[in-house]
Amino acid sequence: MNNLKEHRHLGVYGLIIEDDKILLIKKANGPYKGKLDLPGGSIEFGEKPEDTLKREIEEETGIMIDKYILFDSNSVINLYLNIKEQHMGIFYKILSYKGDIKKEINLDNNNDDSLGSEFYIINDLKKEQLSKIAILELEKLGYNLKN
Repeated sequence: MNNLKEHRHLGVYGLIIEDDKILLIKKANGPYKGKLDLPGGSIEFGEKPEDTLKREIEEETGIMIDKYILFDSNSVINLYLNIKEQHMGIFYKILSYKGDIKKEINLDNNNDDSLGSEFYIINDLKKEQLSKIAILELEKLGYNLKN
């Protein structure tokens, strides 16, 4: 394992929770392919984290966020395609948004990651369904996820 390449990935993610339900995207690619993940993604060159948050959430869920507050920054390690990836995230709680959530989204040049989004009852989720960063943040919010 010592001869594995290392990669660092920094993203910005939104926590949209209503009535113990969380908005998650269905991942199309990458180390979390097939899992449920927080909406968000990579910071483009010169972009501020708040601008990344707004852009990525609109691309991946169809909604436009109005109010948000910084919640956390943290990281996890993934093993993907013989690469050790340190996945670092800046996490915001979304306080209000407008627009309709898109349950299905086509992949294109702007969206290469989300197959759509919907709200999931947090207490019904199992860890095996979720990305490591989603697990990390839900547990930090005090939820006990099922194994």
